[in-house]
Amino acid sequence: MRNRTGIIRLHANGPEGLTPVPIDPAEFETPPEAQALHVYFADAALGLIVGVWDSSPMQESFGPFPGDEFIVLHEGAFRVLDGSGAGVAAKAGQCAAIRNGIPVRWQQDGSVRKFFMTYNDPRAAAPQGLTAECGVIVLSPDMTLTDAELMEDTSTPQRDRNLFSNDLGNFDVGLWDTQVLNTELEPFPYHEMARILEGEVYLTEADGTRHHFTAGDVFFIPAGTPCIWHVPKYLRKFYAALDPSNRPEG
Repeated sequence: MRNRTGIIRLHANGPEGLTPVPIDPAEFETPPEAQALHVYFADAALGLIVGVWDSSPMQESFGPFPGDEFIVLHEGAFRVLDGSGAGVAAKAGQCAAIRNGIPVRWQQDGSVRKFFMTYNDPRAAAPQGLTAECGVIVLSPDMTLTDAELMEDTSTPQRDRNLFSNDLGNFDVGLWDTQVLNTELEPFPYHEMARILEGEVYLTEADGTRHHFTAGDVFFIPAGTPCIWHVPKYLRKFYAALDPSNRPEG
């Protein structure tokens, strides 16, 4: 479902399986036998897509990466290679962030299934003169925070570390944790995709719909969704957050 409001749990098989997508051999050095996709949320005007994607082994053609992307790797492994063949690898259980426009190729020797949040704003000019250096960040689920990263002016102790920011300054990936937390019903300020690493959270929408997420779960909150957060014990998560109010003029 696209352009919907309300909190969305992302399933590795989509709600009813994945839909095969056409393959253009011109986009690959080694084309896959098959690729499939389910889009959970899309905003074409913003350039945002959230979903789950599956591909058999393949290698893409070298070129600019098509958007800022946050990945939760569910199955398999991949490498993102620069023009010299050097690169960064990620495997199942890890997350990754990739910068829009860096010159790279995606390579996978086996099948891959990933959750993704991709942002490529049609208002923004195409990035120029980028290199692949520091353009791919791989995040281990064992990563933790320190008290030096305590947030200010919070009702309960919360810590946050920014791990990736895009060139437009409106798409951030980070690690966040909190102690017991209870909030009021209020609109969520940005689009967020999250993977729970430790603990559990209950999210309640304005109509009373209640969601329960635990370690390993992946979910998406569209910006503006009114919700209440109840964290009964310590919670740690990776997140990707996009501020839809902060965009290039166009």
